[in-house]
Amino acid sequence: MAKDVVCEVNSCTHWAEENKCDAESIYVAFHSAKEPTRSEETDCKTFESK
Repeated sequence: MAKDVVCEVNSCTHWAEENKCDAESIYVAFHSAKEPTRSEETDCKTFESK
């Protein structure tokens, strides 16, 4: 498992200094009926607005 998760979305409550994600776990899902083949076809469901 990744030790550090980089995140540039500083409007998220889990965003920490140096663009780190401090969430206990990360949930990434896809937003189409088919399996994603590119990062643009995925979404971070862990996001929570500050």
